[in-house]
Amino acid sequence: MIIDGEGLVLGRLASSVSQKLLAGESVTVLNAEKIIISGSKEWAYTRYKQRVDRASISNPRDMGPKYPRRPDDIFRRTVRGMIPYRKTTGREAFKGLRVYVGIPKEFEGEETYPVPEAQPKHITKSVELGKVSQLLGSKF
Repeated sequence: MIIDGEGLVLGRLASSVSQKLLAGESVTVLNAEKIIISGSKEWAYTRYKQRVDRASISNPRDMGPKYPRRPDDIFRRTVRGMIPYRKTTGREAFKGLRVYVGIPKEFEGEETYPVPEAQPKHITKSVELGKVSQLLGSKF
């Protein structure tokens, strides 16, 4: 199943993708940088910046958790948080997820699957995942 993430809401899309992964399907998400986060740009940036900067006091260089900056990795991490990753079924389901920034040549002209539950409804403020990634220092 191929999904175009342009204009879809991050949490809703990740929820439907995680359900499909747990059902045994393999899912490919394109245009990860165009997935939107509801809320203001400042709110989204401070929230993700707090996660990226999280470190231990005793050993700040080596301690995790490491949080991704690239938009495709942020989406993968969001989906990972919605499946039982520490169990075998969740880990096997997570292997079926492929996320890309933009549209690779191998997927040009392919038909994409619509996700109506991830369409934005009643959202006044939003920011694209690619913009948040650039603010975090990602170069993609």
